Amino acid sequence: MKNTLYTLFAISISLLLGKLAHHLLAGLPASLYGMVIYAIFLQLNWFSAKKVTATNQWLVRHMGVCFVPAGVGVINHFQLIQEHGVALIAIIFSSTFILLTVIGYLSERLLTKPVPNDENSSEGKT
Repeated sequence: MKNTLYTLFAISISLLLGKLAHHLLAGLPASLYGMVIYAIFLQLNWFSAKKVTATNQWLVRHMGVCFVPAGVGVINHFQLIQEHGVALIAIIFSSTFILLTVIGYLSERLLTKPVPNDENSSEGKT
């Protein structure tokens, strides 16, 4: 893969600065600060987006490997899933529904612009 070391350097610098920001601010996880810093660096062209694209796409494509340990952890607690499976499914579906409803409502309220009153409009006039 071309420019792999460049991409790993860019991500490492961003994560290092994210850890520093977490140490100073402590409001969000260090990895989240690092992602925001990485995005800012890409927007400011401090890191070349063309050079990091191929490696980033490869990392995203193979991200599933990172989630295998979580799946193994679920299987280790299979007895709990058998006992509380229906409650877990109900909680997952209800929390997802509530989250989507709240986000949809907020996006409608905050992201839509009110239509200005057009004084020359013929609606409502006879």
